[in-house]
Order: sequence, then structure tokens, then C-alpha cells
Amino acid sequence: MSDVLRAPAETKYAEELDWLESIDDSPKPFSWRLSPKMVRLFILGSERADGLDREISQKWFGDRSFVERSIVTLASDRGLLLIGDPGTGKSWLAELLSAAISRNSTLVVQGTAGTTEDHIKYAWNVSMVIAKGQSRESMIPSPIMTAMETGAIGRFEELTRSTSDVQDALISILSEKYISVPELQSDGTDAGDNIVFAKPGFSIIATANSRDRGVNDLSSALKRRFNFVRIPVVTNKKSEAEIVRFRTEELLRRHAIDLDVPPTLLDVLLQSFADLRASAAAAGSDDEKLESSLSTAEQIGVLEDAVLHSNFFGERTLTARALASSLVGSLARRDPEDLAIFNKYLHGVVEPRSKQEGGSWPEFLDGGRDTIATLS
Repeated sequence: MSDVLRAPAETKYAEELDWLESIDDSPKPFSWRLSPKMVRLFILGSERADGLDREISQKWFGDRSFVERSIVTLASDRGLLLIGDPGTGKSWLAELLSAAISRNSTLVVQGTAGTTEDHIKYAWNVSMVIAKGQSRESMIPSPIMTAMETGAIGRFEELTRSTSDVQDALISILSEKYISVPELQSDGTDAGDNIVFAKPGFSIIATANSRDRGVNDLSSALKRRFNFVRIPVVTNKKSEAEIVRFRTEELLRRHAIDLDVPPTLLDVLLQSFADLRASAAAAGSDDEKLESSLSTAEQIGVLEDAVLHSNFFGERTLTARALASSLVGSLARRDPEDLAIFNKYLHGVVEPRSKQEGGSWPEFLDGGRDTIATLS
């Protein structure tokens, strides 16, 4: 699938998954393609102590206990809810888990205000219904129903953004492990010809943003059907640097870009986000905070923008000026509030640092000021 914009994890890492499956002799729950230990190895990467003949790349950066608890939950009959701030890697972890367990991470429902029960149950092919009537052949199964029928992992993104009716329908699926299709009449010979039962291995991974509290809060009944795994914001500079470097290398490969990303500029980016997070934590009101969540994902977006701009319109090397311009341009979403916050940050933090430390900071300061002047 080299001609697609973004291949799913099971395609992108097919060679690794095939190799892990070939050497996996540990017990596997239900219809899992890999054992729990191998699932963890696939996601967190191999270490020398594992004694493998080849290296398995690390794909998700975070506490291993979060991954282990997620795997254990999916091996039970409970759903898994990954909850945390935007940009903490919830969806990526859900995709990796689905790819390793089912070799299919594409059975996804996106939760929005417009999501209906049909999106998690089934719909009908109208032309076939008119021609032949309602039957299994004219039914369009949802991704969740397909996961049930195949014993795979279904994913539900942004669960708290869907309405209470949709959430209530999900309770029945998680509890009973089947979906009734009342439009299909049973002929009495098979008690299940109008019911779709879940096969062993079926489970649901849902994600929810902790900032969405109050949008459509989960009911107590639905909460009981899930095990919660809270994914915190990455604040450790070393871990965050690994994540940003990993994503940047992927970007460069995908775009076939031969461009140098100096480690010193990566340090500038990490320090800038650390400064802005500290400022947001000390702010007395929301007006004194950037609207951006300042997540690792946004940090990657800032670097991606700067890399692409430098490649197409610069000198094919990342500069501090381009990085500062991308930082302000990407994160200043309110005018004039966010621009005022950036201006205060540049004047109070970056300017003294550029005088004391030098290096890339003076150019970073100039780039930030020029961008603010352009946007003002």
C-alpha cells in the first residue's frame, strides 16, 4: 500500500507482525493473532534482554504499565476506555493494540454530535431492500458489528462527543454481546437468525478527551462496562524528545525529504513548550493561557510545519527562525489574546535567554517577533 497517504498500523508494520507471529509460542486469548507478551513487545519495542534475532521498533512512548493494563483489559470481557488530554497518543495506542491483536485497526466509529445508533449497529442498502426486501444481504453492518462477527477489536473515537442515545446503545452491546435486528423475522429454525452474536475476541477500545467533560458525560452504567486507562501528558523531556524525533523521522521518510534537523533546534522546541506549559500552569485565568493544549502532538505539528516550510521555501535545512515562525503561527489561535501571550513570552523569557545563552535563541527570538508583527 505504498500509494496511500497513510497506511494502517497492520499494513505499515506487517513484516514485524508476521515475524512476531511466527516465533510466538505463548498462549493467546480467544482469536488473538499475538500473545499478550508479543502485543506488548510490538508496541513498546524490543530490548537486548529479550534475546530476539531482530530489533522491534518502539512505536508508542509512555509508561509500560498503561500498555499492560490495556492488554489485560482486552483479554477480559470488558471494554477499554483510553482517556486523557488531546495529543497524548490515545488513538495511536488504540490503533496499535487493534493491529497487534486483530490485524485490523480500521473498524472505527468516530463519535460526533451527528453519530447515530446506525453508526454502531447497522443500516440498510435501500435499493436492495426495495428489490428483495430486508435480509442479511441487504443489511450494512457497522464497524462495531463487523468486529463482533469476526471476533475483532472495534474502536470508538471521541466517545464523549456522541449523544446519550448512542452511548445507551453501546451499553447493550458491551453487556449482552449481541445486536438484535428486529426487522428480520425469525423462521423458528434458528434462534439467532435475527441476532448478531459477538464471537470470542470481540472487544471495544474507546477514547475520550478529559477536556470534553460536560459535553456528553458518560453514564454510570456505561462507565461500569469499561476499564479506564488514563494517559497523562508527557512532561519528561527525554521521553518527549523520543516521540518528536520518532514522528519527525517518519515525516521525512514519507515525504522523501533529505533535510537536517539539528538537535539544538529540537532542544529549543522542547524548552519552548516547557516554558509555555509552565506559564499556563501559573496563569490566573483562561485569558492568560494559550488556547492550544500544548500537547506533544501539537509540538510535532509545529516541527512538521517548520520542516516542510524549510524544505520547500527555505535553504533545505531547519532554522531557528522557521521554527519560531511555525510555533507562533500554529499555536496563536485567538487574536489578540494568544499573540499577546506569545509577545509576553518572547519579551520575558526568550529575550533574556538569548542574551545569556546565545546559540539559536537570538534567531528564534527574531523569528517569533517578526511573525507576531505579521499576524498583528
